[in-house]
Amino acid sequence: MSTTAPANRPPPKAKAAVSSKPIAENRRARFDYHLSEFIEAGVVLEGWEVKAIRAGQVQLTDGYVMNKGGELFLIGCRINALRTASTHISPLADRTKKLLLKKEDIRHLTAKTEQKGFTIVPLNLHFKGSNVKVEIALAKGKDLHDKRDTEKKRDWEREKGQLMRHAATGRKG
Repeated sequence: MSTTAPANRPPPKAKAAVSSKPIAENRRARFDYHLSEFIEAGVVLEGWEVKAIRAGQVQLTDGYVMNKGGELFLIGCRINALRTASTHISPLADRTKKLLLKKEDIRHLTAKTEQKGFTIVPLNLHFKGSNVKVEIALAKGKDLHDKRDTEKKRDWEREKGQLMRHAATGRKG
């Protein structure tokens, strides 16, 4: 009797596609910082917060990540409670939320942020399956001239797109 597997075995089933469309984005972070290392982390949320996130009542613009006692916390992420929130809870929109990461990732990020000029910023909130995840990045602040370069590039890309559209349709200027 042979112990090898049959050659005509069907391939393993592919995993179902996971929706990772951003719920909320921090566009300002890409403008203000040079982003280097990207990590996806889980977020500890309360029930009313998940419902509010599903309804789109979340802002990440002023958010940042801080290390407290060897754990990372998301601060400044504003989740506005729905009007239909239960009466027996008192929702806080700016509640500090714990991030779920491996210890080695936390140690690595903490060591990097102890260097001068580095911080951790949230980039977006998204669903992965039924869980809410946040994409965080190690960031270093841009200088004023770097921000001007970013604006120039963005303006040029916009102008180039307009020129290409006008050229394709045959219109002038």
